[in-house]
Amino acid sequence: MKRIRIQLLFAILSFPPAAAAAPQQLLAAGRVDQAVQNLEQQIQTTPTAEAYNLLCRAHFELDAWDAGIPACEKAVSLAPDNGLYHLWLGRIYGEKADRSGFLKAAELARKVRVEFERAVEFAPDSCEAHIDLAEFYLEAPGIVGGGENKARAQADLLLPLNPGMAHWVRARIAQKNKDTATAEQEYRAAINATHGGARAWLNLAGFYRHTDRFDEMEQALHTMETRPLDHPAALMDGASMLFRTGRSYPMAMRFVRRYLSSATVEEWPAFKAHNLLAELLEKQGDLQSAAEEYRTALSMAHTFTRAQDGLQRVAR
Repeated sequence: MKRIRIQLLFAILSFPPAAAAAPQQLLAAGRVDQAVQNLEQQIQTTPTAEAYNLLCRAHFELDAWDAGIPACEKAVSLAPDNGLYHLWLGRIYGEKADRSGFLKAAELARKVRVEFERAVEFAPDSCEAHIDLAEFYLEAPGIVGGGENKARAQADLLLPLNPGMAHWVRARIAQKNKDTATAEQEYRAAINATHGGARAWLNLAGFYRHTDRFDEMEQALHTMETRPLDHPAALMDGASMLFRTGRSYPMAMRFVRRYLSSATVEEWPAFKAHNLLAELLEKQGDLQSAAEEYRTALSMAHTFTRAQDGLQRVAR
């Protein structure tokens, strides 16, 4: 353990400084430790709603739901008519609910619905707000405000904003009803609506995964690799899908390396991309390279437990 801590210290000290970058740029780059430090300093002098929202999102990247919830709540209290802040509060409530007991989860689920509905109310042109609310309505039981008809209504509202994601919601509804033929038609309609964008091919691959059609899943991801990258996180979601199903690790590593060589996004922070690459390398027995990737992840987010655990495994 002492040797691992020393190696990690060297990795942190050798990482290129980016102190001058804005917190939002740091989050997009996955430098979450620097983002948290900058935001906490900023809040001490200028406690704005934006700073609290970004701090919440930094904790969200770290899977630190308990630490992030108060910051998201503070952002909403300071700017109650900001749809984006309600969206992030709903998201972090949702992550906490997924890891809570039944009663607590039900209480949080109601809060998720309220926040997502407010996000749509205050930002009616936000595709992400409509998507998150539709998914909540589809997955949540009626007792906490879920409902298929509500999800369908969100798909209708999405249609002029983002036709591809409107078809995605309709596909999810069909899939929920075990109507796989209609679901596949809607996923393919999303591909047509987006002119073959990567996100739509990823969603079709996810459908094949959930219906145990793994060869078709892999082929859809291979096709995605050649299509316009309208959603950079699709590369990481595709790599994660391959990793979790134990399929085509070389393709998964291509996805991750391509993602890291381009502009990363907050949805898939760079430290998580390095961690996934480490896990793929570890699976293939390249422990030295895996250790380097785990150290890179920890140099950006030193409390990220999955990378800590991974480095301990490969450095034994």
